[in-house]
Amino acid sequence: MSNPLRAIVLGAGYAGQGHAVALRLAGVEIAGMASRTADVGAKIAASLEIPRYSADWRAMLAEIAPEIVAVGTPGGTHREMISAALEAGCHVLADKPLATTAADSRTLYELAKAKGVKTAYAASYWYQPQALFARELVRSGALGQVFEFEGVSHFNWPPLMPFGWPHRLEMGGGRLNNNFPHKLAIAQNILGGEVLAVMGESRNDLKRVPIGKDVHDFRDFAKQAMTPEQAKDLKWADVNSDWAYTALLRIGDPSKSLEEAVSVTFRHSALRRGRYGDYMALYGEKGTLHVSGTYMQGPMYLRTDGPTWEELAIPISIRDSLPDETDHTQRNWNQLAREFVADIQGQPHPRYLTFRDGWIYQELIDTVRGNGCWKSVAK
Repeated sequence: MSNPLRAIVLGAGYAGQGHAVALRLAGVEIAGMASRTADVGAKIAASLEIPRYSADWRAMLAEIAPEIVAVGTPGGTHREMISAALEAGCHVLADKPLATTAADSRTLYELAKAKGVKTAYAASYWYQPQALFARELVRSGALGQVFEFEGVSHFNWPPLMPFGWPHRLEMGGGRLNNNFPHKLAIAQNILGGEVLAVMGESRNDLKRVPIGKDVHDFRDFAKQAMTPEQAKDLKWADVNSDWAYTALLRIGDPSKSLEEAVSVTFRHSALRRGRYGDYMALYGEKGTLHVSGTYMQGPMYLRTDGPTWEELAIPISIRDSLPDETDHTQRNWNQLAREFVADIQGQPHPRYLTFRDGWIYQELIDTVRGNGCWKSVAK
């Protein structure tokens, strides 16, 4: 019996922990974990029963020589870490963003292609069950020709979260880097095809934030938000990341005209409060499909010619095809790891997102962030 694939995980925060769990469930041996915060990272590694921990990721990469490297650190570290892993001949699973610029993302994609290794890009709400069901409905013709797709979300996060990587673009922050890839992955999986054109605008609604305690895990930023009284005597740091954006895209068949592609609109703000809940919706010639939740986590409703909305139940076949996990994010990471590992082992697998997608997504992000007019991306 052949030995299992071995992996090291770079990052001991939310994504690092999730990727470690996902790869282990896919049959991979997690041989080590590395992170910048030694005391916290060592405890996380121990809690996950990972045998080795180090604050020196380069040394761990050289010593263990794993087949797989999972990168779950903030995006500002990705180019250096992923480049080193690729140069070592490792297959790489990376969280989004692939890198903080389109140019760096393309460099990583081309390096991976030259090295002949497998890559995975974790815009993992691609696997949301509601999205998979919506894809079935579109393919079956239940909506007829789809003309529009939209996603609207307002998170109402507290503005006085302590300074950290979400507040700086060069560190991987910004809503385009961290919210947009999941939305686009959902839309692209449902509609199929490629992104043919893009335009949009982004905005920084948050100019400065207080410098508080270091935050190790992304989930703790909001938990450590301060009151104005707590923040007034602290040092403050400048913010350059985008906290709101509007992206307009056309998704369709590259061999057909742009007019035949689906019009896609994403509207997101992390700081503002919405009157209604977050949602995603598809509008077709025969009806409308409305799904509650930022990333389609909620109930699904279909309205065709009748006067009422019908609530839909996700087929058991779709739920059974995915890992048995109640947490949406972890389940989607688990499925991505399952398909990534199958590909490495030469086994059959569906299409999953790779560094090619991560590069293209970053091209779109750079365009939206540039507040420009329509730009063709078909080629």
